Amino acid sequence: MVNHFQYRDGVLCAEEVRLDELARAVGTPFYCYSTATLERHFKVFAGALPPGSLIAYAVKANDNLAVLKTLAKLGAGADVVSGGELAKALAAGIPAGKIVFSGVGKTKAEMRAALDAGIHQFNVESEPELAALNEVALAMGKRAAISLRINPDVDAKTHAKINTGKAETKFGIPFVHAREAYAHAATLAGIEIVGVDVHIGSQITDLDPFEAAFTRIGELIASLRADGHAISRLDCGGGLGVPYFHHNSPPPDPTAYGAMVTRVTKDFGCRLSFEPGRLIAANAGILVSEVIYVKRGDAKTFLIIDAGMNDLIRPAMYDAWHEIVAVQEPAPGSPRPLYDVVGPVCETSDLFAAARPLPDLKSGDLVAILSAGAYGAVMAGDYNARPRVPEVLVSGGQWGIVRPRESHADLIAKDRIPDWLSG
Repeated sequence: MVNHFQYRDGVLCAEEVRLDELARAVGTPFYCYSTATLERHFKVFAGALPPGSLIAYAVKANDNLAVLKTLAKLGAGADVVSGGELAKALAAGIPAGKIVFSGVGKTKAEMRAALDAGIHQFNVESEPELAALNEVALAMGKRAAISLRINPDVDAKTHAKINTGKAETKFGIPFVHAREAYAHAATLAGIEIVGVDVHIGSQITDLDPFEAAFTRIGELIASLRADGHAISRLDCGGGLGVPYFHHNSPPPDPTAYGAMVTRVTKDFGCRLSFEPGRLIAANAGILVSEVIYVKRGDAKTFLIIDAGMNDLIRPAMYDAWHEIVAVQEPAPGSPRPLYDVVGPVCETSDLFAAARPLPDLKSGDLVAILSAGAYGAVMAGDYNARPRVPEVLVSGGQWGIVRPRESHADLIAKDRIPDWLSG
């Protein structure tokens, strides 16, 4: 997968927009997304899949309305995990009939909203959830189309915090209990069984766990049909990794993934759906930040930038690697001293990179943290009373602020003073 952040005339650009000029216009730090990259990633992934597949973009990866609308125009559906994500997907123009509702903790209010909208299906994760959905559907005079999320007990070989396919995780129904769960679902008048769902994790860089999971689910589909269930859909989940490291061993590309899926599922007789998030959005976004200080210690040199872990928490939470580059292109062969790249948040974990070779940098220089379009702004907060940073979408030579920067007044306005403290 490629992106459209390249150096032009010595300056890093988002498509045709110079990032130094954009920084002067909107201030730092800010997120910047590339329309051309979003479009390319979606089209490449869609083109690799069996015909008729539903691509339900995982809204949790990046829920900016402009990003969602960009994908909606390409025909994307949505995988949502909350009532808020459902509302945003609908507001962005994604048809309800292309929306899948996943997640372990759906509330009855969220179920009502989804049934009222007429979504494609619920991916149900437990028998208590199934009972609640049946109750809500019957009260509304509807039947809820469902796939049960079956946990195949397959190790995705990814980070422990984003590995969801093992038996000990909170996700899904254990494989050994799948047939009895479907038998119970078939007794519920408000439930319509339509398929099976499987999702084993995120940032998976090896096709073997996918193949093992899909093969096992294929055997289950045959058993379920033998039990009398009409299984017409298979939700294959998401999780295909992206190249955060720029080296010679990238993760499998969508073409290889699509070929594997086609081979494994060709006899399943199911319409397939997929829930890519990171694959579409990660390398379509960057976080641009300004160097505040260069602090030289006895053992280390710290590059203190104005973005913090509240803006991009992945390095602190997952020990995640993000490539960091200077916005001003360095001269070939120029020195690359080692820096610990840190933010201003009062936490030792506010660390973007340790001992990272970068060009000589000084106060006022700009850096870009790459592959930040997924699980970046969407996981941001205002810890240390740091206002949320703006998000910008670029298309060719055009750009627009698609989420404005919060102000200190915005932060204060979120709170309320009770009567006994006022006056």
